[in-house]
Amino acid sequence: MLKEAQEKVIIKKEVKITPKKEKTIENLPGVGAATAEKLKLVGYDNLMSVAVSTPGQLVNAVGVSELVARKMIQSARDNMDMGFQTGIDVLKKRENVNRITTGSKNFDEILLGGLETGAITECFGAYGSSKTQLAHQIAVNCQVEDPDAVAVYIDTENTFRPERIKQMAEAQGLNVEQVLKNIKVARAYNSDHQMLLAEKVEDLIKEGLKVRVLIVDSLTAHFRAEFVGRGTLAERQQKLNKHMHVLSKVADIYNLCVYVTNQVMAKPDQFFGDPTEAIGGHVVAHNSTFRIYLRRGKKGTRVAKLVDAPNLPDAEAIFNIDEAGITDV
Repeated sequence: MLKEAQEKVIIKKEVKITPKKEKTIENLPGVGAATAEKLKLVGYDNLMSVAVSTPGQLVNAVGVSELVARKMIQSARDNMDMGFQTGIDVLKKRENVNRITTGSKNFDEILLGGLETGAITECFGAYGSSKTQLAHQIAVNCQVEDPDAVAVYIDTENTFRPERIKQMAEAQGLNVEQVLKNIKVARAYNSDHQMLLAEKVEDLIKEGLKVRVLIVDSLTAHFRAEFVGRGTLAERQQKLNKHMHVLSKVADIYNLCVYVTNQVMAKPDQFFGDPTEAIGGHVVAHNSTFRIYLRRGKKGTRVAKLVDAPNLPDAEAIFNIDEAGITDV
């Protein structure tokens, strides 16, 4: 008599899962050994760098045809997960955002804890408003919690002073020699040199340096000097826009705090209110994540006004500048 319920033998086939091999630039269509070497020499050493470039940039960089450049970019994008993310994914990514203290609790409070990584913070104000003081301070403060953190300082106006760094480091109880060693300073002599130095920051990171802060002091000095008159305004803004996009890309990919100082001008046609306006117009304004207006206050104090932020209300903070650096009043 046959059993109503018979045992069933399930034979499971072993499926060998071959791990997906990560593609490199050598796997892109139209890229041989010689082209790959050229790409690496000019900074295109991974798929992401190719995926976010334009055909014109690749044509100029390695001399390929526009059709080949488009195929390379499309292939790189297909191999990168460059689609949409959910809000939860973005929220998880935001958990990696750090904040670098300014040294003043009042100042930090209006920024929810300090200058944010993964973003560009622009500080503009007249001379003596402490834009450069803040640049020196965050170059030191990024090393308080992490002694291996590196700050890159692109100096366009010969304002970097190691003596000031020494004062601030001593006030924090840090090793002065180590702090100075972890600040990489480069003097930019024109706008092209400035833009090149910004692009070289990626090379420092690939060399193994733990870059946490990128400072450009000041952002617009060379552009303002080299492009004079209304006839050159369009060219200046296009060039400035490209520079800001490089800074934004580095900030986002490597989770850096990018801090830029900006000069100002007085609007002659404004009769009421503060006539002070930042240089660079809408190009700088739209590319900056946070915008802070610095000015002198009463009795030697300074006032920081947050004028633009994606998630914070307008607010003001009063702080002091002394030998130790930026402190509360």
